[in-house]
Amino acid sequence: MPELELLNSMTVVIAYLLGSVPSAVLVCHSMGIADPRQQGSRNPGASNVLRIGSRAAAGFTLLGDIGKGWVAVSLPYWLKLPQETALWCALAALLGHLYPLFSRFRGGKGVATALGACLALSPPLGVIQILVWGILISIGRIASLASIGCALTSPLIAWILAPELLMPVMLICILLITTHRENLRRLMQGTESRF
Repeated sequence: MPELELLNSMTVVIAYLLGSVPSAVLVCHSMGIADPRQQGSRNPGASNVLRIGSRAAAGFTLLGDIGKGWVAVSLPYWLKLPQETALWCALAALLGHLYPLFSRFRGGKGVATALGACLALSPPLGVIQILVWGILISIGRIASLASIGCALTSPLIAWILAPELLMPVMLICILLITTHRENLRRLMQGTESRF
């Protein structure tokens, strides 16, 4: 049906636009903190907001990034669209965060948005991912290491808890690891910053 195809396409576009919302920039602007794209690591994400701002600002940024991924993927479920549309929306939201329309296509690393998307696709998967990230950050105190570790273990978690999501989760994780190329280099050199 043409109407259904149009609705599917529009929902994916909306997911991309939701992903493009710069949570870190909006939070910093509202709290009188410098633009995270111009300070610290210049990454508009919760980790950099914590470095240049406050825990509260970082928390709001984290919630915003997780929330937009969750809403973007929940939207097709609310509209009773096919599962395939939800999977496309997960990818679109992540790409929106990585290449945001509202920030000249210069976005963040995408970890929180991906977690929010996975949480909507499969709540058990998303919860375990968040726990893995939390455990790794509490042990190593290095955000990038926790993110990379979470991305590396997520396909295994998906295979166990939601095997139908294995391929899309693998694609998401490949994108996340790609965004952490410089972090990987610094980790190997032992120069990555800690909290």
